[in-house]
Amino acid sequence: MSVPDDHLSDHRVESDPVGFHAAVDVRWSDMDVYQHINHARMVTLLEEARIPWLLVDGRPTANLRHGAVIVDLHVKYRGQLRHEDGPLDVFMWIDTVRAVDFVVGYEVRARGAALDTPAAVVASTQIAAFDIDAQRLRRLTREEREFLVSWQRV
Repeated sequence: MSVPDDHLSDHRVESDPVGFHAAVDVRWSDMDVYQHINHARMVTLLEEARIPWLLVDGRPTANLRHGAVIVDLHVKYRGQLRHEDGPLDVFMWIDTVRAVDFVVGYEVRARGAALDTPAAVVASTQIAAFDIDAQRLRRLTREEREFLVSWQRV
């Protein structure tokens, strides 16, 4: 899977928290009758944001695309996001890393919004490594853990 470089960036600026930015396009089909992004579509946009960060070839966590399950998901809306706010800036980091799972944190803002402005959406996803053949959770590898920990907020 390849992703255009202009849609993602490793964000490691001294004065800012550790995190990864992905620009995620908003489609007309993402909108609901109230003209803001529908909840189910927001969950999809969060998934689209984390894929280039965690699952592309060359990342130590790329193997998770062959076996991972969503354990928990929380989405809090603190403002509206509309089609004209796209592409959305999805700022992500690792909150927690354990033996078999980890938690991704998200802040979603309109295009061009400063990091010090309140996020319109704050979310988290707990993801567990899964062995499809054995149908059970598996431990994260050393390489996966090290990569995830390098994105952890302290």
